[in-house]
Amino acid sequence: MIDEFDDAIALANGPGRTAPVPAPAEPPAADEASDTAPDPWADLGRPHRTTADHPGWESARELAHRAVRPLPPRRLPIDYALGHTLASPLTALTDLPPFDTSAMDGWAVAGPGPWRLTGRSTALAGGPLSQPLTDGQAVPIATGARVPDGATAVLRTERGTVDRGQLTGESPEPGGDIRPRGQECRSGVELLPAGDPLTPAGLGLAAAAGYDQLAVRPRPRAEVLVLGDELLFRGLPHDGRVRDALGPMIGPWLTSLGAQVLVTRRLGDDAEALREAVETTRADLLVTTGSTAAGPVDQLRGVLRELGAHLLVSGVAVRPGHPMLLAELPGGVPLIGLPGNPLAAVSGLLTLAAPLLRALVDRPAPADRGGWLTDRVTGHPRDTRLVPVFCPDPATARPLSYAGPAMLRGIAAASALAVIPPGGAEASAEVRLLDLPQA
Repeated sequence: MIDEFDDAIALANGPGRTAPVPAPAEPPAADEASDTAPDPWADLGRPHRTTADHPGWESARELAHRAVRPLPPRRLPIDYALGHTLASPLTALTDLPPFDTSAMDGWAVAGPGPWRLTGRSTALAGGPLSQPLTDGQAVPIATGARVPDGATAVLRTERGTVDRGQLTGESPEPGGDIRPRGQECRSGVELLPAGDPLTPAGLGLAAAAGYDQLAVRPRPRAEVLVLGDELLFRGLPHDGRVRDALGPMIGPWLTSLGAQVLVTRRLGDDAEALREAVETTRADLLVTTGSTAAGPVDQLRGVLRELGAHLLVSGVAVRPGHPMLLAELPGGVPLIGLPGNPLAAVSGLLTLAAPLLRALVDRPAPADRGGWLTDRVTGHPRDTRLVPVFCPDPATARPLSYAGPAMLRGIAAASALAVIPPGGAEASAEVRLLDLPQA
């Protein structure tokens, strides 16, 4: 259902399973139960409560983060570990480099010149170690080759001349162009902390440090269920039906947040199909789109209640997206219900899905990033607003038009969402920024 306040603001601003985590509070004992005990499903079938009854935006993010425990670690070959999260610190299994190596092509020399070449063969990377040198001796050497014992420096090719077995050139500084053993790190030193995502550079570092396999948190498996009979999945809108914008967007967005999306299924407004999909999921996270309110065909809350799900978050004091929900299914799998409007669904992803997925892989929250607004942004009287902004530089945030809950144009042009506190924010005010995934 479209939020009238958000539409008005848009016009004003311009054109593996997880283990369940115990609830924060103990449930009442059997002999203490009464008819007045809180019922999380009490508002089922009624119009939505005011957001004054809902947790604040930051509180909802914390609840989502505490709703699950990290997935059990597993070991993966290094070639398959990209994007996974380190389950334990990456410590060096060897010195880096593991021996003294030449940083340049040239000659390994001992003492001051001139030098007598001890052999014609060049010491090569990966080749046998040359015979030890004594003062006044030299041997040709290639970049990356082991420096022979007794060498005091490497003389670069362009700085030396050979004539009849005699090498002349300006004597290099002791240690010049030699990469000493352990220059980068010593064995046992921590290279990356647990909780770091493995980047291409991180994989290279792990390989250099001696790893064949890495202990990682697996990517959480996610399923997406797109609900709503009004949705079309191809062609132009017609006869009151609209194209599904969330099906093509939610899966990739979850992937950018670290999930492995197993499937995106379109179920319409079929309560039996929804129930079967929820009961038979093999995912670590189930995400639905639409049907989070209490409209005549909104089936999600009723299905969850019938299944005995535990409702953790039933609406959030944020615009757009306040009807979002978070439930724990009987088997411990979390379900996030996103509103059906595109910007509202994005709000739900950043409010509930992002912190929950971080918790599943035991990854720390990113550092807060702030920026200064170029223009005033109208606020909701009580709720946080998430507003698309374009950042021409890291410290500047220009609010974009098309910021209504049903609009995609603003999100597509945005580089971040600005977190606007209740009451709004003036031009030049510093606000928190939530970066959006980039191509």
